[in-house]
Amino acid sequence: MTESKEFNIAKGIYDHIGGIDNVEKIIHCMTRVRISIKDYSLVDLEKLKAVKGVLGVIEDDTLQVVVGPGTVNKVANEMVQMAGVKLGEKFPSSNKSSSQRSNKEAVEAKAAEVKAAQKSKQKSSPMKRALKSIANIFVPLIPAFVGAGLIGGIAAILVNLQTAGDIGSSWDQIILVLNVIKNGVFAYLAIYVGINTASEFGGTPGLGGVIGAVTLLAGMTPEKPIMNIFNDNALIAGQGGIIGVIFAVWIMCAVEKWLRKFIPNSLDIIITPTITLLIIGIITIFIIMPIAGVVSVSLVTSITWVLNVGGAFAGFVLGALFLPMVMLGLHQILTPIHLEMITSAGSTLLLPILAMAGAGQVGAAIALWIKCRKNKQLTNMIKGALPVGILGIGEPLIYGVTLPLGRPFITACLGGGVGGAIIGALGGVGAIAIGPSGVALIPLITTGHMLYYVFGLLGGYAGGFLLTYFFGVPKDAMVETVLED
Repeated sequence: MTESKEFNIAKGIYDHIGGIDNVEKIIHCMTRVRISIKDYSLVDLEKLKAVKGVLGVIEDDTLQVVVGPGTVNKVANEMVQMAGVKLGEKFPSSNKSSSQRSNKEAVEAKAAEVKAAQKSKQKSSPMKRALKSIANIFVPLIPAFVGAGLIGGIAAILVNLQTAGDIGSSWDQIILVLNVIKNGVFAYLAIYVGINTASEFGGTPGLGGVIGAVTLLAGMTPEKPIMNIFNDNALIAGQGGIIGVIFAVWIMCAVEKWLRKFIPNSLDIIITPTITLLIIGIITIFIIMPIAGVVSVSLVTSITWVLNVGGAFAGFVLGALFLPMVMLGLHQILTPIHLEMITSAGSTLLLPILAMAGAGQVGAAIALWIKCRKNKQLTNMIKGALPVGILGIGEPLIYGVTLPLGRPFITACLGGGVGGAIIGALGGVGAIAIGPSGVALIPLITTGHMLYYVFGLLGGYAGGFLLTYFFGVPKDAMVETVLED
């Protein structure tokens, strides 16, 4: 039987990371296979990057192998099937026990363990750990954001057509159904975030979901409100938003772990969850929600003020710096901010500007395709990465095309700044939900601003193309190459 492309990629990855026995577990996001490595000394990064189908490799707390959207699901599944586990499950330990090892093997294993621990310690920092945790909380929800967001965008377009008189009331039921599907994610997002936060910090996921649900204040009515103890105003369902949920569940995990040290095993199933929910529920309602509400409102107000005052300049800076933020993993921290802006104002003004970074990448890739047309290996990579880049998934272009060449990455960033400046200058361009950037974000843009967003995209494409074509193409990229069989 012919082996699939994904199987060969999976096998190639294992061949250069020390095999299955050197893996603790595997998960994936939209474009990357994330591998927890036991011993980094067994990883050959250069050979791993050279595996056909691998677009890039990122070293962090996990080893992240970029293989692109769609492909990543199949490669990750091939890898876990080879190991006989499921995604996210811990890999079985090697059958070779320590008593069977020679003294030399034992010493080498211990040395490798110490080296890996030291390397992990050097890389880890409070900021990196926080960003990694935020990523782990929100990455599993991205497909839901994309799907529900696009469905909500279709509903919004239909409502606009109704308002304009282009379609009649016969569409009401369809619009209602689409919005119900969309709200299945966004109306109960606090619960999903609570579950993922508890999983990330070692708590019980179900309890995390309950604490997330507490912020929705189910059962509270205008006639019988719960009062804010700081200002005597009635609390609002969802006050404090996602930021408050994450903080509350983080505390919940600490309390739950602490209680388990003292509660007898026979009573643990009854007493621990009851006391944990009672304590954290009260703290969440009367302390975290009011304080997080102030923080969330201040954060959103500050960003909106910067965008309104900064105009084109703020748009250029944000559009140009977003790709380096992606490289450093800092972009994950923006997800709660987007959600807070959507909750409080109905849209996020930040996302359309940051989406221009992907437009700069697309323009740069087209320029490279034209100027480096003799380099068949490069142009073949661009052909594969460009369609998904246009749809807003930029990692294949970043790690497979512009970043390895150096200068094109810089000119692509500047091209994104051009698009961001256009969006910032026009003003008021927001997205009603989180979704992919690029062309795919158009249905999610606020009413009356879709054309402005398209102008920004075209500016980002043009900026990335012109800057790369005239200033960003390395000479060695234009050298003629042929495709390998």
